[in-house]
Amino acid sequence: MTALASPAQPRRRTVIAGFLAVAMAATVGSALAFQYIGGYIPCKLCYEQRIPYYIGVPAMVLALLASALKLPAWVSRGLLAVGGLLMLYGLYLGVYHSGVEWGWWPGPTDCTTVGISVDTGGNGVLDALDKFVPPSCDKAALRILGLSLAGWQAIAALILGAVAFKGAFGKD
Repeated sequence: MTALASPAQPRRRTVIAGFLAVAMAATVGSALAFQYIGGYIPCKLCYEQRIPYYIGVPAMVLALLASALKLPAWVSRGLLAVGGLLMLYGLYLGVYHSGVEWGWWPGPTDCTTVGISVDTGGNGVLDALDKFVPPSCDKAALRILGLSLAGWQAIAALILGAVAFKGAFGKD
């Protein structure tokens, strides 16, 4: 088939790219909500796990625009493939971080809080120490149904990556 696919296929890629943009934004948004609303301070690996989403959301918006504007199919397909690769990297990071938390392998030696400001509420720094404990990469701050947030991020990355690759390499 030529670079110009049937009208249904670009629409399918448009829907997939739109879904991925929203789902990736929701995934990283939930991590930000746990941080800023829930008070969970991220460790170094937590911050690294956000990078594929920070790159992936704009890439999926570009894929959505490319498909909606009926640019050649290789443009939206390529951007969806980039999204799939980013989620594959996110899956790796999530599995690695989860393994560190479960003690299956050692984590980075420099895993500490990265550039976070502590609001002491007008009190001294010593009073704030009871409230703000720097996170460690090898201890899950929260587990939901037995999985840490790193584990849930790995599952999200697996699903989103599969959807992205399906959009990129699916049959026209």
